[in-house]
Amino acid sequence: MYLLINPSENPMEAAFTGDAVSDGGGGSEMSKSLAVITCTALAIFYVAILYSPTLILRLQPPDSFQSYMIRRFICAAISSVFSLIACSLILPIQWGKSHLFSVYGIRLDHMWQAVVFPLTLTSLMYAGTLILKLLLLLDSGQEDRENGRSLSLDSIKNVVYEFIESTFSLASDISAWRNYLVAPLTEELVFRACMIPLLLCGGFSTYTVVFLCPIFFSLAHLNHLLEYAQRSGSWPKAFAVVGFQLGYTVIFGSYASFLFVRTGAKISLRNAHLSSDKSC
Repeated sequence: MYLLINPSENPMEAAFTGDAVSDGGGGSEMSKSLAVITCTALAIFYVAILYSPTLILRLQPPDSFQSYMIRRFICAAISSVFSLIACSLILPIQWGKSHLFSVYGIRLDHMWQAVVFPLTLTSLMYAGTLILKLLLLLDSGQEDRENGRSLSLDSIKNVVYEFIESTFSLASDISAWRNYLVAPLTEELVFRACMIPLLLCGGFSTYTVVFLCPIFFSLAHLNHLLEYAQRSGSWPKAFAVVGFQLGYTVIFGSYASFLFVRTGAKISLRNAHLSSDKSC
């Protein structure tokens, strides 16, 4: 069973096909069990390597939160590169008909559809919050007019300066780097770009993959259970928090997997405010 990216298909249709394509060489097919085992191994490896510096390599604990996060960034990057290489060796790709980057959803054709449509749909999920902030801004302006205060150039400058200052502060915030860049990029590469082609090549249907792939992503967040239990001192509260995370990651992961299969392109769809959902 070969993975084939067909550029002639509608870009909004499934970009992956699990149909057997004869190459005249009698290549081996991938079984469902091999696909599931590989996805499970990738998920375990992504989480386990985060703890390897202290548990396996016996390195000294980081002396600061920034050093701790940088160490985890390196581990997540190593895990992502390893997953990409491992999948390239396991996937039965017909190199004459598809390119490795296209298999992982990194493709230039139909790029604007793959960016605009998913981002537009994702922004609708948070339309309520955006509208609420807009209404609060309008109410604030109405209150200023009732108090005899008008919109001045100085107030506009203050808003612009505050926005620029907050942007620069995020650039120097190590947690922002995790929430906005490292965790979304590495998690999407491993849990979507690598696992979806594996499951499709394993013979799973598209709908099964859309709902099965997020389970691996969700279970990878179980490592937070002990952390929350130690932090809160309550196992029931830790189970409640992690249970909510698992449910959310399954729902959002299904949505992200659906977009990936429909567009055949991988983009980050993560909302940065959901920092507690990051395995990294």
